[in-house]
Amino acid sequence: MSIGARDVESPAIAQAVASVPEESPTHPEPPAGPPRPRTRSRWQRMKREWQMYVFIVPGVLFFLLFAYVPLAGNVVAFQDYSAFRGVFESEWVGLQNFANLFTDDEVLRAVVNTLVISLLQIVFAFPAPIILALFLNSLLGEGIKRIIQTVVYLPHFISWVIVIAIWQKILGGAGPVAQLFEAIGIHGVNIMTNPETFKILVVSQVIWKDIGWGTIIFFAAISAIPTELYESAATDGAGSWRRMWHITLPGLVPVISLLLILTVGNVLTVGFEQLLLQQPAVGANAAQVLDTFVYFRGIAGGDWGLSAAAGLLKGVIATVLVIFANRIAKSLGTGGIF
Repeated sequence: MSIGARDVESPAIAQAVASVPEESPTHPEPPAGPPRPRTRSRWQRMKREWQMYVFIVPGVLFFLLFAYVPLAGNVVAFQDYSAFRGVFESEWVGLQNFANLFTDDEVLRAVVNTLVISLLQIVFAFPAPIILALFLNSLLGEGIKRIIQTVVYLPHFISWVIVIAIWQKILGGAGPVAQLFEAIGIHGVNIMTNPETFKILVVSQVIWKDIGWGTIIFFAAISAIPTELYESAATDGAGSWRRMWHITLPGLVPVISLLLILTVGNVLTVGFEQLLLQQPAVGANAAQVLDTFVYFRGIAGGDWGLSAAAGLLKGVIATVLVIFANRIAKSLGTGGIF
C-alpha cells in the first residue's frame, strides 16, 4: 500500500514542483539609489536667483562705463590726435608717439622720479601699517587701542588739499619747525620748498595719511589666526616677541604677499593730486611724475597722442609687473592673486 501511494502522489508533486519558478543564478541587483538631481542650465539658475544678479548690475555697469569702455580711447596713442578733428579724422602715426617718449628728456625725468618715490614707498610706507597693527595687537587695554585706532584713521578721510595745507602750516617757512630752527641759529628753513628732501616728504605724507587705514586689513588677518596657537605657545613658555614672530607674522604672510603684488603693479602710479599740489613749490625737476606729465603734456599742453602713449605704456608695464610678481609669490609658496 505504501509503495502504491507514493506512486499515486508523485505525479501531482512533480507537477507542483515544476510550477514553482526557479531562482536566477545571478546575484540580486542592489536597490536603486536616490534620484539624481536635475541639472539646471545657466539661464535657469539666473532666472531662479535673479535677485542676486540685480545687486551685481550696478557694480558691473560701473566697471563697464568707467574702466572698460574708456580703453577704446587708447587708439589716440597711435594718432596725431586733435580734439577738433576727433578720433576718426585724426592722422594715424603708428608707433611714432612711443618713439618720441624714449627721446623726451621730460619723460625720462618723470620716470626716474616715479620709480624713486615708488621705491621709497615700498620700503617705508608699505611695512608701516604692518608694524602699527602688530603694535596695537600687543596692547592689552582695549580702550587705549580704540583711541589710537581712531586717531590714526582720521587722516585717511582728509583730502590732499587739506593735508598739504596742514603740512605747510607746520613745516613751512612760517611754521613752528622753521621757528625752532631760527631759535638755534639756522635761518631760512622751509622743508615744503626743498627739492632735495621732497621725495622723503612725499613718503612721510603718505605714511601719515594712510597708515591707520592700512591696518584694517592686517587687523582682520590677525583676528583670523586661531587663539589656540597663542595659548599653546604661551604654555610652552614663548614670550610675546616669539609669539609675534612665529605665529602672527606667518599668519599675515598671505595678506602681505597679496598687497605687495598689488603695490608692485602700481609702481608707476604715485599720488597725482598730492604731487600736483606741491609741484609749484619745489619745481618740476623734483615733483614731475608720469601722472603729472600726462596731465601737463596732454590736457594742459594739447599733445594728446604722446600723453596717451605714456599712459598706455604705463598700463602695459604695470600688467607685466603684476604677472611677474604673482609668479614669484607662487614660486615662494605664499600664493598669488590668480
